[in-house]
Amino acid sequence: MDVNKNSYTFGFAAIMVIVVAVILSGTSIILKDAQDSNVELEKKQNILKSVGVDIIRDSAAIEYDNYIIDQLVLNHLGETQEGSAFDVDLSKEIKKDISEQKLPLYIAEVDDELKYIIPLRGKGLWGPICGFISFNDDFNTVFAAVFDHKGETPGLGAEINKSFFQDPFKGKTILEEGEFVSILVQKGGANGDIHKVDGISGGTITSDGVTDMLNERLKRYLPYFRLMEDNKEEKEVSAAMQAVNIDEKRDTISNIGKRIVD
Repeated sequence: MDVNKNSYTFGFAAIMVIVVAVILSGTSIILKDAQDSNVELEKKQNILKSVGVDIIRDSAAIEYDNYIIDQLVLNHLGETQEGSAFDVDLSKEIKKDISEQKLPLYIAEVDDELKYIIPLRGKGLWGPICGFISFNDDFNTVFAAVFDHKGETPGLGAEINKSFFQDPFKGKTILEEGEFVSILVQKGGANGDIHKVDGISGGTITSDGVTDMLNERLKRYLPYFRLMEDNKEEKEVSAAMQAVNIDEKRDTISNIGKRIVD
């Protein structure tokens, strides 16, 4: 065999390409379960972090079930649908018309209080940005938030996954006199404003992406929040009525007792 011929060179190259492709494909198949498991654990870790539970990834599988008490899928009217929030691929859902979207929502119990977690996804400078933001049961005040990215500029937009950017979201509100205003991420001037957070110096486009992401995603959940508020008011009215009835019964029994004594 003449190894100096072009046919030999091309043939050898083709064989090597096939061999390498088979090896890479086999390795990918072998590692797929481990990769999927790591992705799932990281997602659970970030969901927990959005309610202030900061743990290592390997502990997420156990701690997740200790805090997350429900995983809902909503429609655009705020009504619950079949399915689990964890199985919803937000990257696909946000491309659909809102009337067809599945809206994932997680409910956590932290220190005997309910927290409502909304998954986020939007556009940064170089690629998608994402995260989770949780609300107190007033459906207005942010309890905590966590953000991440796929390829933002290191030292600039990539800083959205740092605590110094995420922590100021705590206590911010998305409503003003009952109207949705969301949360604005801007460079400077956010101190003392309940609806604003300071942006990242040099990361204006990524900061704007976070603003747009919050505005677009959070307003989708307003119908559900309003339904929950109505249910809460009904329960409070019912409880008040029951208390009044109990007091009236006590007064009646007391009056009857007095008459018997007299």
